[in-house]
Amino acid sequence: MPVDLHPRLLRGFLATAETLHFGRAAQRLHIAQQALSRDIRALERALGGALFSRTTRTVQLTPAGEQLLPKVRRLLALHDEIVAGADERALLVDLNSAVTGEDLTADRLLAAARTALPACELLARYCGGLAAAAGELLAHRLDVSFGRYAGLAVPVRSQLAHTPVRLERMAVLLPVAHPLAGQEGIPLAALAGHPVDICAGNPATTEWTDLGRRLAAEHGLVAAPPYTPPVGADEMAHYLTRHGEAVLTTVGGPVIPGAVTRPLVEPVPLSLVGLVHRPELRHPGLGALRTAAAEFGAREGWLRRPPGSWLPREDAALLAG
Repeated sequence: MPVDLHPRLLRGFLATAETLHFGRAAQRLHIAQQALSRDIRALERALGGALFSRTTRTVQLTPAGEQLLPKVRRLLALHDEIVAGADERALLVDLNSAVTGEDLTADRLLAAARTALPACELLARYCGGLAAAAGELLAHRLDVSFGRYAGLAVPVRSQLAHTPVRLERMAVLLPVAHPLAGQEGIPLAALAGHPVDICAGNPATTEWTDLGRRLAAEHGLVAAPPYTPPVGADEMAHYLTRHGEAVLTTVGGPVIPGAVTRPLVEPVPLSLVGLVHRPELRHPGLGALRTAAAEFGAREGWLRRPPGSWLPREDAALLAG
């Protein structure tokens, strides 16, 4: 007799397969971990075999689970397309900034999702930061954004869904005339005598400013005064020349004329970038973005934390699930 599989069971399998963590998968689905475990067991019973091998520390796909994963991705993408209808609206995806970079997480994920779903329209938006994007998400004027979810206010976080995507290495953007610009890597202690611009004057990026304040407080750094933020690469180049201070950024971040990006070390500070959206959102493009994040993460170790690195405990708790 044919077995009917509820899409809920397949979504539970997909979330667990992509995170390899029952807690994070349950958080993604906005259900209790016990409910997710029951659904996985029900799916394994229906299919007649184990899909995950579990220990007290790890969760891994079995060979049967690995074979099932691409089929479930295709099936759920088709399911969402059918449910959404033939006239599916565009998915509005916030990339934060229109300034290009060498290795910008959101840009890479959007490009991969567009390749995977050529018939689906995914439109980029530029809200300037997750704090600004969160208001647009809640007002239904935006669908997806990326950034530091732990830096949002608790009442805002409670209304949004979050999937950890990448641990980005933090860096500083320096004008070429800055005394530290010639170093390949800059120890945090070397910044002690140099004010660091943590974008304190930018209301669109309060989640990033919060991260900068935590980094400064724990490592004896001095935050620069709040300045009116520039918009665009040329304006940022002028801003750096005018103020002459190190600007907190990430490795592989924006390319700015007349400036260099230098990674921070000893320890390596990290920023946890997440995919953020409304919990009820159903769209093929969202699934494609999640799949791209999982594939990049597995291939490039996006959520692998280097030994001795620094990460605020609020962000680490999101990884622990």
